[in-house]
Amino acid sequence: MAVEIPAIIRPSRLRSRGGLLGECLAEFLGTFVLISFGCGVVAMAVAALPGSGRAATPTTIFLASGDWLLVAWGWAFAVAFGVYVGGGVSGAHLNPAVTLAMAVRRGFSWAKVLPYWFSQVVGALTGAAVVYLVYHDAIHAYDRVAPGPKVNGHTNATFSIFATFPAAYYHGGYWGPLVDQIVGTAFLLMLIAAVLDVRNQAVQANLGPLVVGLVVAAVGMSYGANAGYAINPARDFGPRLFTYAAGWSSLAFPGSVAGSYSSYWWIPIVGPLIGGVVGILVYDLFVGDVLLVRAELAEVPEPGRATAVRTADKG
Repeated sequence: MAVEIPAIIRPSRLRSRGGLLGECLAEFLGTFVLISFGCGVVAMAVAALPGSGRAATPTTIFLASGDWLLVAWGWAFAVAFGVYVGGGVSGAHLNPAVTLAMAVRRGFSWAKVLPYWFSQVVGALTGAAVVYLVYHDAIHAYDRVAPGPKVNGHTNATFSIFATFPAAYYHGGYWGPLVDQIVGTAFLLMLIAAVLDVRNQAVQANLGPLVVGLVVAAVGMSYGANAGYAINPARDFGPRLFTYAAGWSSLAFPGSVAGSYSSYWWIPIVGPLIGGVVGILVYDLFVGDVLLVRAELAEVPEPGRATAVRTADKG
């Protein structure tokens, strides 16, 4: 039996949101969902599970690779559901690197780039605030019993719930983490371009967001430990702004831990922006432009088969 569901709000009241404003609202909400679930799963691994007695000790985190898989899969679901939320309105970039790459190679309006970036950062900051609202007791419980060093009573471990930092084996250097972010984001955009390319083996039946989530999981599992695989300037910068205001101070800005790293905040911004453009350019050079030329020539052989040889007609 079909049931007609009346509109909750008359369409006339929403006309002002039909253009760029509506797209920015979708980017905000999609990024909010992304961070709420992404930072939420890290809060589970770092503070909530140990603090609730579900780990070996109140400060036991990342005891084995399975803990990292929890985080990787959590971020995968976060991306997928964030894209499902905003995709029908804005395309659900949810990432300034994606927005920039789409402007460079996919005809996305340059006039929309800054509004999208702003919406993404604010959505990320708001998502981080919600995670803190839900998990602040667990976070403070962890910080109380964890060994130092501490900044305003906070540890780098709880800061990692919200934003990223480099591994100790970089010894505070910039080049290693910067290259890591460029490479990780290049893979992200390369694979997103492949998923969206209808001339290629594009994902069907609205499964694109799930596949993009799998891409993020793959990057996290393969390249995540070097620098926390931000691969998204808004994902790092928005929560970093929040943690600075919430008391993590120099851990957030400029992003420093004595003897480990300093002034790190710009790496997860610059690296992904460069990597995103590199990734989509590489995809187009090796695959996208080839498919475009074939489509224009209407000569698209089946995979694994050569194009038929043309012969002149005999008169």
